Amino acid sequence: MGSEIKFGTDGWRAIIGDDFTFDNVRVCGQSVAQYLHESGMAPRGLIVGYDTRFASEDFAAAIAEVVAANGVKVFLCDRATPTQTVSWAVLDKQAGGAVVITSSHNPWRYNGFKYKPEYAGSASPEVVARLEAPLEEIAASGAVKRMPLAEGQRQGLVEVFDPEPAYFAQIKKLVDLEPLRAADFTVCVDSMYGSGQGYLPGLLSGGRLRVVELHGERNPLFPGIGAPEPIGRNLGPLMEAVRREKADVGLAIDGDADRFGLVDENGVYVDQLQVFGLLTYYLLEARGERGPIIKSLTTTRMVIRLGELYGVPVYETKVGFKYLGPKMIQTKGLIGGEESGGYAFRGHLPERDGVLAALYFLDFMARTGKRPSELLAELYARVGPHYYDRVDIEMPRAENDAVQRRVAAARPESVAGVKVTAQDDTDGFRFNLENGGWLLLRFSGTEPLLRIYTEVPDRALVPALLKAGRELAGLPEGEKA
Repeated sequence: MGSEIKFGTDGWRAIIGDDFTFDNVRVCGQSVAQYLHESGMAPRGLIVGYDTRFASEDFAAAIAEVVAANGVKVFLCDRATPTQTVSWAVLDKQAGGAVVITSSHNPWRYNGFKYKPEYAGSASPEVVARLEAPLEEIAASGAVKRMPLAEGQRQGLVEVFDPEPAYFAQIKKLVDLEPLRAADFTVCVDSMYGSGQGYLPGLLSGGRLRVVELHGERNPLFPGIGAPEPIGRNLGPLMEAVRREKADVGLAIDGDADRFGLVDENGVYVDQLQVFGLLTYYLLEARGERGPIIKSLTTTRMVIRLGELYGVPVYETKVGFKYLGPKMIQTKGLIGGEESGGYAFRGHLPERDGVLAALYFLDFMARTGKRPSELLAELYARVGPHYYDRVDIEMPRAENDAVQRRVAAARPESVAGVKVTAQDDTDGFRFNLENGGWLLLRFSGTEPLLRIYTEVPDRALVPALLKAGRELAGLPEGEKA
Protein backbone atom coordinates (compact mmCIF):
# COMPACT_ATOMS: atom_id res chain seq x y z
CA MET A 1 0.00 0.00 0.00
CA GLY A 2 1.67 3.18 -1.23
CA SER A 3 0.03 5.37 1.40
CA GLU A 4 -2.38 5.19 4.29
CA ILE A 5 -5.99 4.51 3.32
CA LYS A 6 -8.17 6.44 5.72
CA PHE A 7 -11.95 6.54 5.59
CA GLY A 8 -13.44 9.97 6.26
CA THR A 9 -16.97 11.32 6.55
CA ASP A 10 -18.23 8.94 3.86
CA GLY A 11 -15.65 6.54 2.51
CA TRP A 12 -12.10 7.00 1.30
CA ARG A 13 -11.23 9.79 -1.17
CA ALA A 14 -7.82 10.38 -2.76
CA ILE A 15 -6.14 11.80 -5.86
CA ILE A 16 -6.19 9.46 -8.86
CA GLY A 17 -2.76 8.03 -9.63
CA ASP A 18 -1.26 9.36 -6.43
CA ASP A 19 -2.98 7.55 -3.57
CA PHE A 20 -6.03 6.32 -5.48
CA THR A 21 -4.33 3.48 -7.38
CA PHE A 22 -5.43 0.05 -8.54
CA ASP A 23 -3.22 -1.56 -5.90
CA ASN A 24 -4.84 0.42 -3.09
CA VAL A 25 -8.35 -0.15 -4.46
CA ARG A 26 -7.70 -3.89 -4.60
CA VAL A 27 -6.52 -3.82 -0.98
CA CYS A 28 -9.86 -2.23 -0.07
CA GLY A 29 -11.67 -4.90 -2.06
CA GLN A 30 -9.87 -7.66 -0.19
CA SER A 31 -10.82 -6.09 3.14
CA VAL A 32 -14.47 -5.92 2.05
CA ALA A 33 -14.44 -9.58 1.04
CA GLN A 34 -12.98 -10.56 4.42
CA TYR A 35 -15.54 -8.41 6.23
CA LEU A 36 -18.39 -10.05 4.33
CA HIS A 37 -17.16 -13.51 5.34
CA GLU A 38 -16.57 -12.50 8.98
CA SER A 39 -19.99 -10.84 9.30
CA GLY A 40 -21.86 -13.74 7.73
CA MET A 41 -22.94 -11.60 4.77
CA ALA A 42 -20.84 -13.32 2.09
CA PRO A 43 -23.64 -15.68 0.91
CA ARG A 44 -25.80 -12.64 0.10
CA GLY A 45 -23.29 -11.20 -2.36
CA LEU A 46 -22.00 -7.67 -3.03
CA ILE A 47 -23.29 -4.90 -5.30
CA VAL A 48 -20.56 -2.91 -7.10
CA GLY A 49 -21.34 0.44 -8.73
CA TYR A 50 -19.40 3.40 -10.06
CA ASP A 51 -19.72 7.01 -11.22
CA THR A 52 -18.60 8.92 -14.34
CA ARG A 53 -15.11 9.88 -13.16
CA PHE A 54 -11.91 8.89 -14.92
CA ALA A 55 -11.51 5.09 -14.99
CA SER A 56 -14.28 4.51 -12.42
CA GLU A 57 -15.56 1.51 -14.38
CA ASP A 58 -12.05 0.01 -14.35
CA PHE A 59 -11.66 0.48 -10.60
CA ALA A 60 -15.10 -1.13 -10.14
CA ALA A 61 -14.02 -4.09 -12.28
CA ALA A 62 -10.91 -4.45 -10.09
CA ILE A 63 -13.13 -4.65 -7.00
CA ALA A 64 -15.31 -7.27 -8.70
CA GLU A 65 -12.27 -9.38 -9.59
CA VAL A 66 -10.98 -9.36 -6.01
CA VAL A 67 -14.29 -10.05 -4.30
CA ALA A 68 -15.22 -12.82 -6.75
CA ALA A 69 -11.82 -14.45 -6.18
CA ASN A 70 -12.79 -14.63 -2.51
CA GLY A 71 -15.87 -16.67 -3.38
CA VAL A 72 -18.41 -13.85 -3.00
CA LYS A 73 -21.01 -13.29 -5.75
CA VAL A 74 -20.72 -9.81 -7.28
CA PHE A 75 -23.56 -7.92 -8.95
CA LEU A 76 -21.77 -5.37 -11.13
CA CYS A 77 -23.72 -2.36 -12.42
CA ASP A 78 -23.85 -2.17 -16.22
CA ARG A 79 -23.29 1.62 -16.37
CA ALA A 80 -22.38 4.62 -14.23
CA THR A 81 -25.01 4.69 -11.49
CA PRO A 82 -26.07 7.10 -8.71
CA THR A 83 -24.96 6.04 -5.26
CA GLN A 84 -28.53 5.78 -3.96
CA THR A 85 -29.49 3.51 -6.87
CA VAL A 86 -26.68 1.19 -5.85
CA SER A 87 -27.85 1.39 -2.24
CA TRP A 88 -31.42 0.53 -3.28
CA ALA A 89 -30.06 -2.51 -5.16
CA VAL A 90 -28.71 -3.78 -1.81
CA LEU A 91 -32.27 -3.91 -0.48
CA ASP A 92 -33.81 -5.11 -3.72
CA LYS A 93 -31.40 -8.04 -4.02
CA GLN A 94 -31.04 -8.50 -0.24
CA ALA A 95 -27.29 -8.30 -0.78
CA GLY A 96 -24.68 -8.24 1.96
CA GLY A 97 -23.53 -4.75 1.04
CA ALA A 98 -22.23 -2.55 -1.76
CA VAL A 99 -19.12 -0.77 -2.94
CA VAL A 100 -19.45 2.42 -4.98
CA ILE A 101 -16.45 3.83 -6.80
CA THR A 102 -17.13 7.56 -6.55
CA SER A 103 -15.69 10.75 -5.20
CA SER A 104 -19.11 12.38 -5.03
CA HIS A 105 -18.70 16.17 -5.19
CA ASN A 106 -14.88 16.35 -5.06
CA PRO A 107 -12.78 18.03 -7.80
CA TRP A 108 -11.88 16.07 -10.94
CA ARG A 109 -8.51 14.83 -9.68
CA TYR A 110 -10.19 12.71 -6.99
CA ASN A 111 -11.86 9.36 -6.95
CA GLY A 112 -13.15 7.41 -3.98
CA PHE A 113 -14.48 4.25 -2.40
CA LYS A 114 -17.78 4.14 -0.50
CA TYR A 115 -19.03 1.09 1.37
CA LYS A 116 -22.71 0.47 2.05
CA PRO A 117 -23.61 -2.30 4.56
CA GLU A 118 -26.66 -4.54 4.34
CA TYR A 119 -28.95 -1.77 5.64
CA ALA A 120 -28.10 0.29 2.49
CA GLY A 121 -26.83 3.43 4.20
CA SER A 122 -23.42 4.93 4.88
CA ALA A 123 -21.12 2.62 6.77
CA SER A 124 -21.29 3.24 10.51
CA PRO A 125 -18.11 4.06 12.45
CA GLU A 126 -18.09 0.46 13.70
CA VAL A 127 -18.19 -0.96 10.16
CA VAL A 128 -15.56 1.53 8.98
CA ALA A 129 -13.24 0.45 11.80
CA ARG A 130 -13.57 -3.18 10.75
CA LEU A 131 -12.83 -2.34 7.12
CA GLU A 132 -9.79 -0.22 8.01
CA ALA A 133 -8.27 -2.60 10.56
CA PRO A 134 -6.72 -5.18 8.17
CA LEU A 135 -5.68 -2.82 5.37
CA GLU A 136 -2.04 -2.45 6.36
CA GLU A 137 -1.58 -6.19 6.87
CA ILE A 138 -3.26 -7.03 3.55
CA ALA A 139 -1.01 -4.58 1.73
CA ALA A 140 2.16 -5.72 3.47
CA SER A 141 1.50 -9.41 2.89
CA GLY A 142 0.28 -9.03 -0.67
CA ALA A 143 -2.69 -11.20 0.28
CA VAL A 144 -5.01 -9.88 -2.39
CA LYS A 145 -6.83 -12.55 -4.37
CA ARG A 146 -7.70 -11.86 -8.02
CA MET A 147 -9.82 -13.54 -10.67
CA PRO A 148 -10.13 -12.21 -14.24
CA LEU A 149 -13.52 -10.61 -14.74
CA ALA A 150 -14.38 -12.89 -17.67
CA GLU A 151 -13.58 -15.95 -15.55
CA GLY A 152 -15.75 -14.62 -12.74
CA GLN A 153 -18.62 -14.25 -15.20
CA ARG A 154 -18.02 -17.74 -16.61
CA GLN A 155 -18.19 -19.21 -13.09
CA GLY A 156 -21.30 -17.24 -12.21
CA LEU A 157 -19.46 -15.24 -9.56
CA VAL A 158 -19.88 -11.95 -11.44
CA GLU A 159 -23.25 -10.91 -12.83
CA VAL A 160 -23.62 -7.66 -14.77
CA PHE A 161 -27.06 -6.13 -14.14
CA ASP A 162 -29.18 -3.01 -14.70
CA PRO A 163 -30.02 -1.39 -11.33
CA GLU A 164 -32.33 1.32 -12.69
CA PRO A 165 -35.72 -0.48 -12.98
CA ALA A 166 -35.86 -1.42 -9.30
CA TYR A 167 -34.89 2.10 -8.22
CA PHE A 168 -37.39 3.76 -10.56
CA ALA A 169 -40.13 1.45 -9.25
CA GLN A 170 -39.32 2.57 -5.71
CA ILE A 171 -39.37 6.27 -6.66
CA LYS A 172 -42.79 5.85 -8.26
CA LYS A 173 -44.10 4.45 -4.97
CA LEU A 174 -42.93 7.55 -3.11
CA VAL A 175 -43.89 10.27 -5.59
CA ASP A 176 -46.99 10.53 -7.77
CA LEU A 177 -45.25 11.55 -10.97
CA GLU A 178 -48.36 12.17 -13.07
CA PRO A 179 -49.26 15.56 -11.49
CA LEU A 180 -45.65 16.63 -11.96
CA ARG A 181 -45.58 15.61 -15.62
CA ALA A 182 -48.86 17.43 -16.14
CA ALA A 183 -47.68 20.66 -14.46
CA ASP A 184 -47.14 23.74 -16.60
CA PHE A 185 -43.53 24.03 -15.49
CA THR A 186 -40.26 24.62 -17.27
CA VAL A 187 -37.54 22.93 -15.23
CA CYS A 188 -33.80 23.29 -15.79
CA VAL A 189 -31.78 20.33 -14.51
CA ASP A 190 -28.00 20.38 -14.00
CA SER A 191 -26.74 16.80 -13.86
CA MET A 192 -23.17 18.11 -13.42
CA TYR A 193 -21.69 15.51 -15.81
CA GLY A 194 -22.44 12.91 -13.13
CA SER A 195 -24.00 9.49 -12.81
CA GLY A 196 -27.50 10.94 -12.40
CA GLN A 197 -27.59 12.26 -15.96
CA GLY A 198 -30.91 11.45 -17.61
CA TYR A 199 -32.62 10.46 -14.36
CA LEU A 200 -34.81 13.51 -13.78
CA PRO A 201 -35.61 14.05 -17.49
CA GLY A 202 -36.52 10.37 -17.76
CA LEU A 203 -38.78 10.37 -14.71
CA LEU A 204 -40.52 13.64 -15.65
CA SER A 205 -40.99 13.16 -19.39
CA GLY A 206 -44.24 12.32 -21.12
CA GLY A 207 -46.44 15.25 -20.16
CA ARG A 208 -46.79 19.01 -20.28
CA LEU A 209 -43.77 19.71 -18.06
CA ARG A 210 -40.68 20.79 -20.02
CA VAL A 211 -37.19 19.73 -18.90
CA VAL A 212 -33.95 21.35 -20.06
CA GLU A 213 -30.93 19.28 -18.97
CA LEU A 214 -27.44 20.74 -18.61
CA HIS A 215 -24.23 18.73 -18.48
CA GLY A 216 -26.07 15.50 -19.23
CA GLU A 217 -23.02 13.77 -20.69
CA ARG A 218 -19.87 12.26 -19.30
CA ASN A 219 -16.87 14.55 -18.90
CA PRO A 220 -14.55 13.66 -15.99
CA LEU A 221 -12.99 17.15 -16.04
CA PHE A 222 -16.31 18.81 -15.10
CA PRO A 223 -15.60 21.80 -17.38
CA GLY A 224 -17.34 25.06 -16.62
CA ILE A 225 -18.56 24.10 -13.15
CA GLY A 226 -15.37 23.72 -11.10
CA ALA A 227 -16.50 20.67 -9.16
CA PRO A 228 -19.72 18.62 -9.26
CA GLU A 229 -20.98 20.01 -5.95
CA PRO A 230 -24.43 21.67 -6.26
CA ILE A 231 -23.63 24.87 -4.38
CA GLY A 232 -23.77 28.48 -5.54
CA ARG A 233 -20.22 28.89 -6.84
CA ASN A 234 -20.64 25.87 -9.18
CA LEU A 235 -24.16 26.60 -10.43
CA GLY A 236 -23.55 29.67 -12.60
CA PRO A 237 -24.59 27.83 -15.80
CA LEU A 238 -27.80 26.62 -14.14
CA MET A 239 -28.65 30.12 -12.89
CA GLU A 240 -28.10 31.49 -16.40
CA ALA A 241 -30.23 28.71 -17.93
CA VAL A 242 -33.13 29.42 -15.56
CA ARG A 243 -33.12 33.07 -16.58
CA ARG A 244 -32.64 32.31 -20.29
CA GLU A 245 -35.40 29.70 -20.42
CA LYS A 246 -37.70 31.69 -18.12
CA ALA A 247 -37.89 28.51 -16.06
CA ASP A 248 -39.91 27.98 -12.92
CA VAL A 249 -37.05 26.30 -11.06
CA GLY A 250 -33.52 24.96 -11.43
CA LEU A 251 -32.61 21.58 -9.94
CA ALA A 252 -29.05 20.26 -9.54
CA ILE A 253 -27.65 16.91 -8.47
CA ASP A 254 -24.01 16.25 -7.66
CA GLY A 255 -21.48 13.89 -9.21
CA ASP A 256 -23.03 10.74 -7.78
CA ALA A 257 -26.55 12.25 -7.58
CA ASP A 258 -27.05 11.86 -3.84
CA ARG A 259 -26.97 15.63 -3.13
CA PHE A 260 -29.45 18.28 -4.28
CA GLY A 261 -29.10 21.96 -5.10
CA LEU A 262 -31.81 24.51 -5.90
CA VAL A 263 -32.10 27.69 -7.99
CA ASP A 264 -35.28 29.74 -7.77
CA GLU A 265 -37.36 31.14 -10.64
CA ASN A 266 -35.26 34.33 -10.69
CA GLY A 267 -32.01 32.44 -11.19
CA VAL A 268 -31.01 32.96 -7.54
CA TYR A 269 -29.31 30.15 -5.65
CA VAL A 270 -31.23 28.78 -2.66
CA ASP A 271 -28.67 27.49 -0.19
CA GLN A 272 -28.51 24.01 1.32
CA LEU A 273 -29.81 25.07 4.74
CA GLN A 274 -32.80 26.81 3.21
CA VAL A 275 -33.50 23.69 1.14
CA PHE A 276 -33.45 21.48 4.24
CA GLY A 277 -35.90 23.84 5.92
CA LEU A 278 -38.13 23.81 2.83
CA LEU A 279 -38.14 20.03 2.45
CA THR A 280 -38.92 19.59 6.15
CA TYR A 281 -41.73 22.17 5.90
CA TYR A 282 -43.08 20.32 2.82
CA LEU A 283 -43.32 17.01 4.66
CA LEU A 284 -44.87 18.53 7.78
CA GLU A 285 -47.21 21.07 6.18
CA ALA A 286 -48.01 20.03 2.61
CA ARG A 287 -48.06 16.26 3.24
CA GLY A 288 -49.15 16.38 6.87
CA GLU A 289 -46.58 13.82 7.97
CA ARG A 290 -45.08 13.60 11.45
CA GLY A 291 -41.89 12.09 12.76
CA PRO A 292 -38.45 12.92 14.12
CA ILE A 293 -36.16 15.33 12.28
CA ILE A 294 -32.48 14.39 12.18
CA LYS A 295 -29.91 17.11 11.52
CA SER A 296 -26.14 17.33 11.48
CA LEU A 297 -24.70 20.05 13.70
CA THR A 298 -23.56 22.06 10.65
CA THR A 299 -27.02 22.48 9.20
CA THR A 300 -29.92 24.82 9.88
CA ARG A 301 -31.66 25.52 13.14
CA MET A 302 -34.82 26.30 11.17
CA VAL A 303 -35.75 22.64 11.56
CA ILE A 304 -35.54 22.99 15.34
CA ARG A 305 -38.16 25.72 15.14
CA LEU A 306 -40.27 23.57 12.80
CA GLY A 307 -40.03 20.73 15.30
CA GLU A 308 -41.41 23.06 17.98
CA LEU A 309 -44.23 24.29 15.74
CA TYR A 310 -45.34 20.83 14.64
CA GLY A 311 -44.64 18.96 17.86
CA VAL A 312 -41.96 16.57 16.59
CA PRO A 313 -38.56 15.82 18.11
CA VAL A 314 -35.31 16.99 16.55
CA TYR A 315 -32.04 15.09 17.00
CA GLU A 316 -28.59 16.50 16.22
CA THR A 317 -25.62 14.34 15.18
CA LYS A 318 -22.01 14.72 14.13
CA VAL A 319 -21.36 15.43 10.45
CA GLY A 320 -21.93 12.62 7.99
CA PHE A 321 -24.58 10.09 7.13
CA LYS A 322 -22.60 7.47 9.00
CA TYR A 323 -24.14 9.21 12.04
CA LEU A 324 -27.38 10.52 10.52
CA GLY A 325 -28.37 7.21 8.90
CA PRO A 326 -28.22 5.05 12.04
CA LYS A 327 -30.14 7.75 13.94
CA MET A 328 -32.83 7.72 11.26
CA ILE A 329 -33.11 3.95 11.59
CA GLN A 330 -33.20 4.11 15.40
CA THR A 331 -35.86 6.84 15.59
CA LYS A 332 -37.82 6.08 12.39
CA GLY A 333 -36.90 9.60 11.33
CA LEU A 334 -39.11 11.51 8.91
CA ILE A 335 -36.21 13.37 7.29
CA GLY A 336 -32.48 13.65 7.80
CA GLY A 337 -30.29 16.41 6.45
CA GLU A 338 -26.76 17.74 6.40
CA GLU A 339 -25.18 21.03 5.38
CA SER A 340 -23.63 19.59 2.24
CA GLY A 341 -27.00 19.20 0.51
CA GLY A 342 -27.74 15.58 1.38
CA TYR A 343 -31.28 14.69 2.48
CA ALA A 344 -32.82 11.32 3.38
CA PHE A 345 -36.47 10.40 3.76
CA ARG A 346 -38.57 7.92 5.71
CA GLY A 347 -39.82 4.92 3.75
CA HIS A 348 -36.81 4.97 1.45
CA LEU A 349 -33.15 4.72 2.48
CA PRO A 350 -31.17 5.88 5.53
CA GLU A 351 -29.10 7.58 2.87
CA ARG A 352 -28.99 10.78 0.80
CA ASP A 353 -30.99 10.87 -2.42
CA GLY A 354 -30.68 13.99 -4.59
CA VAL A 355 -33.13 12.71 -7.22
CA LEU A 356 -35.90 12.07 -4.68
CA ALA A 357 -35.22 15.42 -2.98
CA ALA A 358 -35.61 17.19 -6.33
CA LEU A 359 -38.88 15.39 -7.07
CA TYR A 360 -40.22 16.18 -3.60
CA PHE A 361 -39.46 19.85 -4.14
CA LEU A 362 -41.27 19.83 -7.49
CA ASP A 363 -44.19 18.14 -5.74
CA PHE A 364 -44.18 20.97 -3.17
CA MET A 365 -44.50 23.47 -6.01
CA ALA A 366 -47.23 21.48 -7.75
CA ARG A 367 -49.30 21.02 -4.57
CA THR A 368 -49.13 24.68 -3.56
CA GLY A 369 -48.98 26.41 -6.95
CA LYS A 370 -46.10 28.48 -5.57
CA ARG A 371 -42.65 29.18 -6.93
CA PRO A 372 -39.46 28.65 -4.93
CA SER A 373 -39.06 32.25 -3.74
CA GLU A 374 -42.68 32.27 -2.53
CA LEU A 375 -42.19 29.01 -0.65
CA LEU A 376 -39.04 30.38 1.01
CA ALA A 377 -40.88 33.55 2.05
CA GLU A 378 -43.63 31.39 3.53
CA LEU A 379 -41.07 29.33 5.47
CA TYR A 380 -39.41 32.48 6.82
CA ALA A 381 -42.83 33.77 7.91
CA ARG A 382 -43.10 30.66 10.08
CA VAL A 383 -39.57 30.31 11.49
CA GLY A 384 -37.97 33.72 10.99
CA PRO A 385 -35.13 34.62 8.59
CA HIS A 386 -31.94 32.58 8.65
CA TYR A 387 -28.85 33.44 6.58
CA TYR A 388 -25.93 31.10 6.00
CA ASP A 389 -22.60 30.88 4.23
CA ARG A 390 -19.44 28.80 4.33
CA VAL A 391 -15.85 29.31 3.27
CA ASP A 392 -13.44 26.49 2.47
CA ILE A 393 -9.75 27.15 3.09
CA GLU A 394 -7.17 24.81 1.57
CA MET A 395 -4.84 23.59 4.27
CA PRO A 396 -2.27 20.77 4.40
CA ARG A 397 -3.29 18.24 7.03
CA ALA A 398 0.07 18.78 8.74
CA GLU A 399 -1.17 22.23 9.80
CA ASN A 400 -4.41 20.96 11.36
CA ASP A 401 -3.02 20.48 14.86
CA ALA A 402 -1.72 24.04 15.13
CA VAL A 403 -5.05 25.49 14.01
CA GLN A 404 -6.99 23.20 16.33
CA ARG A 405 -4.87 24.29 19.29
CA ARG A 406 -5.47 27.96 18.53
CA VAL A 407 -9.23 27.56 18.19
CA ALA A 408 -9.54 25.23 21.20
CA ALA A 409 -7.75 27.78 23.38
CA ALA A 410 -10.00 30.62 22.24
CA ARG A 411 -12.60 31.82 24.73
CA PRO A 412 -14.05 34.90 23.04
CA GLU A 413 -16.77 36.82 24.84
CA SER A 414 -18.07 37.93 21.45
CA VAL A 415 -17.43 37.41 17.74
CA ALA A 416 -18.17 40.11 15.16
CA GLY A 417 -19.80 42.09 17.97
CA VAL A 418 -22.27 39.31 18.92
CA LYS A 419 -22.07 37.80 22.40
CA VAL A 420 -20.98 34.16 22.62
CA THR A 421 -23.35 32.28 24.93
CA ALA A 422 -21.71 28.84 24.75
CA GLN A 423 -19.16 26.84 22.81
CA ASP A 424 -18.56 23.14 22.25
CA ASP A 425 -16.22 20.81 20.37
CA THR A 426 -18.58 17.95 19.53
CA ASP A 427 -17.43 17.88 15.89
CA GLY A 428 -15.25 20.90 15.25
CA PHE A 429 -15.49 24.10 17.28
CA ARG A 430 -18.91 25.73 17.54
CA PHE A 431 -19.70 29.12 19.05
CA ASN A 432 -23.37 29.68 19.93
CA LEU A 433 -24.45 33.30 19.71
CA GLU A 434 -26.87 35.49 21.65
CA ASN A 435 -28.99 36.16 18.56
CA GLY A 436 -29.68 32.43 18.10
CA GLY A 437 -27.03 32.05 15.43
CA TRP A 438 -23.81 30.06 15.41
CA LEU A 439 -20.26 30.01 14.03
CA LEU A 440 -18.40 26.74 13.49
CA LEU A 441 -14.87 25.79 12.39
CA ARG A 442 -14.32 22.21 11.27
CA PHE A 443 -11.83 20.25 9.18
CA SER A 444 -13.32 18.38 6.22
CA GLY A 445 -13.46 14.61 6.59
CA THR A 446 -12.86 14.08 2.86
CA GLU A 447 -10.55 16.88 1.65
CA PRO A 448 -7.59 18.91 3.02
CA LEU A 449 -9.85 21.85 3.90
CA LEU A 450 -10.76 23.95 6.90
CA ARG A 451 -14.45 24.85 6.65
CA ILE A 452 -15.90 27.88 8.42
CA TYR A 453 -19.71 28.03 8.66
CA THR A 454 -22.23 30.43 10.10
CA GLU A 455 -26.00 30.88 10.27
CA VAL A 456 -27.57 34.02 11.76
CA PRO A 457 -30.86 35.97 11.55
CA ASP A 458 -29.14 39.06 10.07
CA ARG A 459 -27.72 38.75 6.53
CA ALA A 460 -25.29 41.63 7.11
CA LEU A 461 -23.55 39.68 9.89
CA VAL A 462 -22.58 36.72 7.70
CA PRO A 463 -19.33 38.07 6.15
CA ALA A 464 -18.23 39.58 9.47
CA LEU A 465 -18.67 36.23 11.24
CA LEU A 466 -16.79 34.31 8.55
CA LYS A 467 -13.96 36.82 8.90
CA ALA A 468 -14.04 36.34 12.68
CA GLY A 469 -13.75 32.60 12.11
CA ARG A 470 -10.58 33.13 10.07
CA GLU A 471 -9.16 35.27 12.87
CA LEU A 472 -9.92 32.59 15.47
CA ALA A 473 -8.00 30.12 13.30
CA GLY A 474 -5.11 32.57 12.93
CA LEU A 475 -5.57 32.81 9.17
CA PRO A 476 -5.40 36.21 7.49
CA GLU A 477 -7.95 37.31 4.92
CA GLY A 478 -6.90 36.22 1.45
CA GLU A 479 -5.85 32.63 2.23
CA LYS A 480 -6.96 30.44 -0.67
CA ALA A 481 -10.59 29.36 -0.37
